[in-house]
Amino acid sequence: MVIFVANCLEEILMKRLIDHHLRKWKDSPLRQPLLLRGARQVGKTYAVRELGKTFSSFVEINFELNKRARNIFEHDLDPKRILREIATLTGVEIEVGKTLLFFDEIQTVPEGILALRYFYEVLPELHVIAAGSLLDFAIQQVGVPVGRVQFLYMYPLSFIEFLSALGHSLIIKEILSHPVEEEISEVIHNKIFELLGSYLAVGGMPQAVVCWKNMLSLHACSQIPQMLVDAYQYDFVKYGKSHQVKYLDLLFSRIPQQLGKAFKFSQIGDFRKRELDPCVDLMVTAGVLHRVVYSDAQGIPLGAQADTMVFKLLFLDVGLSQFILDFKTGDWLLNPLETFVNKGMIAESFVGQELVAYEHPVKKAQLYYWKRDASGNSAEVDYVIQREREIIPIEVKSGKGRTLRSIQSFLNSHQNSHYGIRFSTNNYSVYEKIHSYPLYAIAKIMISNEDVKDSLNALIA
Repeated sequence: MVIFVANCLEEILMKRLIDHHLRKWKDSPLRQPLLLRGARQVGKTYAVRELGKTFSSFVEINFELNKRARNIFEHDLDPKRILREIATLTGVEIEVGKTLLFFDEIQTVPEGILALRYFYEVLPELHVIAAGSLLDFAIQQVGVPVGRVQFLYMYPLSFIEFLSALGHSLIIKEILSHPVEEEISEVIHNKIFELLGSYLAVGGMPQAVVCWKNMLSLHACSQIPQMLVDAYQYDFVKYGKSHQVKYLDLLFSRIPQQLGKAFKFSQIGDFRKRELDPCVDLMVTAGVLHRVVYSDAQGIPLGAQADTMVFKLLFLDVGLSQFILDFKTGDWLLNPLETFVNKGMIAESFVGQELVAYEHPVKKAQLYYWKRDASGNSAEVDYVIQREREIIPIEVKSGKGRTLRSIQSFLNSHQNSHYGIRFSTNNYSVYEKIHSYPLYAIAKIMISNEDVKDSLNALIA
């Protein structure tokens, strides 16, 4: 067994949604080498190590820590030779069907990505996973062998994963099974909002969640957001050109101020769009940002009617965005229901983060929204999702949210949309075409795919 550097994630068992999909990949007869993609520090390495425990042996090569190992790919990309050298280097025999081979920080040696093709063609029974914090940039550089490699995407912990980490399996069962037509008891409703307040105070980055579970103190965990922010900013010099670093730093600090709004480059500062736009693209590629793109939403797929030039931006984690904004997150612990009233953009960001987290991980999640700009008749719906052949508008209300003019306007102008969803601090209810869910129940509406449902249920198995 290879010796690797442990981190705080291994102090507790943390189940993740990706675990189900990794196990399914392991057992599939159609398995191909896997690229696990996602931003820095979202738990990719931990998830692969947990999967490694289900194998007879597990070999991990971190190409950032072990620079000598990069030479393995220099001579040629013959997988049999590569395996012999890895076995010699690690002292572990690699057995097809029994060993999980893990290439971590593979972006530092792009030839390793190309080698995955030959692992599939020559040794298809070997279990191989590659991951890296800036993997997508390496993929852009060398491409990927089409039809020879699989992908899975990973994100910060969702609220349901947060509940699982804290041991609240019964609450997860209640959220996933509760019917929208039936109100939940006030005491349970308030209890779940207290837990949601904890999540919003801490965020979904694994190190922050582990610290919160162990310490239950924001003060004790106060250094983690700064450490994570520093890590993301340190990466700017790795994927940005020298003249772009200052723009990346500026965007990183200013974008959270525009949460919930159509993004405007003019709000960043006195800079040209042509200087800032490529840097936004870089941060999206790095997984630091998600685009929420405007779509007319009159048909499916939603992307066919999208205008990629009109978009909002979400930060990858609601906890980190609040840290950058210097919000007092302790308010979420004192009175979460009251705090929501004054935190509309945080509520909208949270819902977006949840929608991303519960999408099937075989493809990168893409979010859409809808708006109508008309004098005296403007309207905007925060998110629009597709479920099978149906388009569903979603409005996020930070308080009770009794006014639903925009979602009604959407339903009136989109005859193929039969109902809309409101997330707010209200209880469950259905009134005419509006299905109202509490903000903690976003996972419930995402159970349209059996595989996603199984991944959620695996958290409480």
